[in-house]
Amino acid sequence: MATDLQARDEMIRKSGQLGVPVIDVNGSIIVGFNRARLDQLLPAAV
Repeated sequence: MATDLQARDEMIRKSGQLGVPVIDVNGSIIVGFNRARLDQLLPAAV
């Protein structure tokens, strides 16, 4: 349970909200599913 609270707090700290999904790609935060943004960021992460 404490781990879940820590993950929630980290998500709030990174994204500023409780919406899901919150995706962190090398420090770039995406809130919600955004295929175009993921396509931009993921090739750079590989």
